[in-house]
Amino acid sequence: MIKKLVSKKIWKEIKKAKSILLTIHPSPDADSVGSNLALYEVISKMGKKVTLIAGDSEFPQNMATLPNSNKVLPKNFFQINQNDYDLFIIADISDKKRISNQGEVKLSKHLKTICIDHHFSNQKFANINLIDVKSPATCQLIYEFLQVNKIKITKNIANCLFIGIYADTGGFKYLNTTHKTFLIVSDLVKIYPKFNKTVFELENNDKADRLKFLSLMFAAIKTYCSEKVAISSIDFKTIQENNLDNSSVIHGSDIANSIKSVTGWEIGISLIEVQPNLIKISFRTRDPNKYDLTKVAAALGGGGHKPAAGAVLNNMSLQKGIDLIIEKLQKVYPDLRK
Repeated sequence: MIKKLVSKKIWKEIKKAKSILLTIHPSPDADSVGSNLALYEVISKMGKKVTLIAGDSEFPQNMATLPNSNKVLPKNFFQINQNDYDLFIIADISDKKRISNQGEVKLSKHLKTICIDHHFSNQKFANINLIDVKSPATCQLIYEFLQVNKIKITKNIANCLFIGIYADTGGFKYLNTTHKTFLIVSDLVKIYPKFNKTVFELENNDKADRLKFLSLMFAAIKTYCSEKVAISSIDFKTIQENNLDNSSVIHGSDIANSIKSVTGWEIGISLIEVQPNLIKISFRTRDPNKYDLTKVAAALGGGGHKPAAGAVLNNMSLQKGIDLIIEKLQKVYPDLRK
């Protein structure tokens, strides 16, 4: 009931607004991209002025075939003027820090803010917050928002929402995936039957540099905490020496996933120094009931979900970052001291 009331309140704000801002979060995934492209489609069809910015990162090549991807502006939050907008819809972002890593995000008082998100670590920082931590994807939450407000889901919207749900559920195998998710996806693929093409583009758009990057990451794996924790890391110097472009290195979550697939390695972690002393961290675990990664990520200023979380460390060397992670892990989970 509360979700329905909030959904209706959000729709009233959208209808009232004249100029609306959307943003994709740093190191974008399909849930962030899909959520924002779906919202862009809905709002633009209303005849309203809507701006979607790429945020800190380049728009992912493997999602370039999604509808309206050519409308995404290559700008981050600090390159736009907040006075140009009266509503800011912040989708799949749990904290103001996740809007941009380029500086301290200060939202203008005149700017109405709406957050639609499913992360357990959400700070409820917006004026209106539609948060459901039981939802496996923000795209699923947006589907429900559209249904509540009886908004027609077009082929373009269905395409975007499907790929976000598909990706954030790990192909429907992660913890929060339920029968409800399959019912929603069934509806989406009825509307957009060519979903397999979107999945193909998502999963088959690597560059040779990407495979080189993966080989370096796998070769760098080290184990800690009686081999319960496995960590792979790469420094900025190595990235430059191997001429790895930015798009090849910013998506490290699949590396952490691969690491935790090894029996006995309960927690898999990747650290990527994307700029000197700026480290992107991804956490994954085999057992989220035993190791809630939101607790570890929060201790490092990050967030996420029990089985999958992330954080960014500023002004810190790679080795100090690893040492800090082990320290936080052992503090939260004493069994890892053994």
